[in-house]
Amino acid sequence: MSDSRLWDDVDAYFTSHLSPGDDALAAALRESDAAGLPPVAVTAPQGKLLHLLAQVQGARTILEIGTLGGYSTIWLARALPADGRLVTLEYSARHAEVAVRNIARAGLDSLVDVRVGPALESLPKLADENPPPFDLVFIDADKGNNPHYLEWALRLTSTGSLIVIDNVVRGGRVADAASDADDVRGSRAAIEMIGSHPRLSGTAIQTVGSKGYDGFALARVLA
Repeated sequence: MSDSRLWDDVDAYFTSHLSPGDDALAAALRESDAAGLPPVAVTAPQGKLLHLLAQVQGARTILEIGTLGGYSTIWLARALPADGRLVTLEYSARHAEVAVRNIARAGLDSLVDVRVGPALESLPKLADENPPPFDLVFIDADKGNNPHYLEWALRLTSTGSLIVIDNVVRGGRVADAASDADDVRGSRAAIEMIGSHPRLSGTAIQTVGSKGYDGFALARVLA
């Protein structure tokens, strides 16, 4: 059995027992696929991890950078209290339309604010609104801009907030200091910023699964 087939089987086993889907989550994936969105949403176990992190964090406010079809948004929003708020930023208007439908079908549209446009344009506008600090930030957009997204996450959070950056391993390419690929350079810059910034304490974890070999970084905001 190939490694990838084994990873798929393990993910399927974990999903069946620990993060079984429901109609809203299944529909979000189905509608995203039908609309031609790239199949890069988090897996069910990863979605459940985001959900648990938000619950452990006691999150009342969440910022998501990179909505895609709203699958991860649903997992995160379900961890919020009834008066919580999730702001999610999506570059593509077409992707955002799919996400809005998926989020509404899940009954979460009252909690979720989907904003369309380049995140590096949306983030300053969001900051100008002077929102309460976000308790959790999930970064899962174009990887070349990861360090810029991380800088904005620091501006929009406070002591104790949690920042999660997805897809930082890039199939192991993150270890290649000579790479000129935008995704690798962006991931390396974000990791190095977490390691050197006086207001951040973090780590990165390698993962395998249905989406192949990758990983994520976790950083807690310090005083």
